Amino acid sequence: MQQIPPTGAQYEIRSGDQAAVVVEVGGGLRTYTVAGQEIIDGYREHELPPAAAGQVLAPWPNRLRDGRYHWHGADYQLALTEPGYGNAIHGLVRWLPWQAVAVQESSVTLACRLDPHPGYPWRLELTTTWSLAPEGLRAEHTASNLADSVAPFGLGAHPYVRPPGVGLDDVVLTIPAERRLVVDGRKLPLAAPMVTGTEWDFRGGRRIGAASLDTTFGEGGSGDGPAVTLSAPDGSRRVSVWADGAFGWWQVFTGDPLGPPRGRRALAVEPMTCPPDAWRSGHDVVALEPGGTWRGSWGIRPELG
Repeated sequence: MQQIPPTGAQYEIRSGDQAAVVVEVGGGLRTYTVAGQEIIDGYREHELPPAAAGQVLAPWPNRLRDGRYHWHGADYQLALTEPGYGNAIHGLVRWLPWQAVAVQESSVTLACRLDPHPGYPWRLELTTTWSLAPEGLRAEHTASNLADSVAPFGLGAHPYVRPPGVGLDDVVLTIPAERRLVVDGRKLPLAAPMVTGTEWDFRGGRRIGAASLDTTFGEGGSGDGPAVTLSAPDGSRRVSVWADGAFGWWQVFTGDPLGPPRGRRALAVEPMTCPPDAWRSGHDVVALEPGGTWRGSWGIRPELG
């Protein structure tokens, strides 16, 4: 009897020398290669996604303090899925099945229904279309509110990326953001100072070196142009993660706490629609109206010379 992978059905898409595998459980990205070279630090078919690798994070990304929030006159309590810090983390759809609704050679569309949940009493229909084109990989997300009241919503993605053949310390990192979040011991925001004149200013491109990052950046440009870029020192190879105007925040993580073999092997570059603890602060939370649909896109653009 053939063993079913932990992440369920595996959907391979191809275009030219690009290939990617998208999975049923969580609807995320397991592998992405160009000409046989790994662009993301994914995971094997018979593994679970380590450290949220490639996962879709909804209906909120990042952390929510104590799992508690107040929304439209009512208080809600979510499960503490990051018990070590007392937070609810990365949403509710990471381990749900996503059903294939359209499968083509270079694209696949998966759909997930999030039914009412303790602490989140709304019903959402989510879709992600993963596609390959000459410019790289693209993820197009939608979220529709099937409930009869306004739902709080946010979304993020969690790819670990790397230019092939370049160690993380040698990567030249560019982040188009004017602010970074200062966080407390629970990795929750305290302030959002400007990066100008500080070690956190990556707008002009800087070598990562020994820097240990698990940092939120925000207030950059909008549209398809701005991207977080990882380059080889000589500029011969680069990988960019871009996002459209629906995403105003980036979480950047060097993975040091993961230890070997994954620690500092790639950089998690996470486009997010809102910062950590947004459902408590109200910052950039999407108020998804009954019958309404949110849309957002991001992608990975490899330039390998």
